[in-house]
Amino acid sequence: MLRLTVYALLAISSGVASFFINNSTLVNMSAGLSVGLFVPVVDEIAQNWGNIRHLWYSLRYRNRSIRVSTSYLFKIYVDGKYLLIRGSRYRTQFQPVGGVHKVSPQGNATLSAMGVMDDDLIPLDSVSYGDLRVRVPGKKIFQFFRWFDSRQGREDSPWREFQEELLATGILPLDKFPHIMHNYLGREIDRIRYSPWAESLEILVADVYELVASQEQEDAFRQLAATGHPDIVWVSSQQIKRRGAVAGQPQTIEISAHSQRIL
Repeated sequence: MLRLTVYALLAISSGVASFFINNSTLVNMSAGLSVGLFVPVVDEIAQNWGNIRHLWYSLRYRNRSIRVSTSYLFKIYVDGKYLLIRGSRYRTQFQPVGGVHKVSPQGNATLSAMGVMDDDLIPLDSVSYGDLRVRVPGKKIFQFFRWFDSRQGREDSPWREFQEELLATGILPLDKFPHIMHNYLGREIDRIRYSPWAESLEILVADVYELVASQEQEDAFRQLAATGHPDIVWVSSQQIKRRGAVAGQPQTIEISAHSQRIL
């Protein structure tokens, strides 16, 4: 953000100078400087667009409360199919392995200082306690995302949900997954919108990871596919896009809308 400000000031000063100075050499130099600065300015804006947007939200919605829910999802792709698991709260639908980030006591102290409150849509229990599903004062949105990007005081690994959903449940064998390797594919931050369900403005955030399975682990997934476990489905990208529907066939499963994030 500092570099962006410097670039912008230089570009403005160059334009002002070219307006007031009649000397053609100086005007050409000024024009050349403006053109030379245009590319880095555009580049900085592109790289900081998320921060600029959140800064705008902090100004525009400063007197509103905004619901923010952050999560991480696993792309598990074997033999041309994606693994989805039955939802723990919405048992009728399937979704990627993953869940809401957890916050540490240090993170809770930081959020409390911002005036961030727990969300009241999902009942607080042993499963949801510490979830980063919160109500943020609008004027603190920029500060909240700066904290979130710092990764301090919050969960920063997708291992917990993988272990809880696939290993602790016995769906996959523990001895084949003493650890996992994964690639970070990126983060999706939805634009702010009004949620009738939450009765408030809402921003949804998802970090997407791709499991990098060893040969032994891939074989374990193939054995799982062969068993036909009732809490697991293997689906194509087209089926995910169609929320579980297959052309010309009765729909037998429902796939969550956010599953498309792993495609």
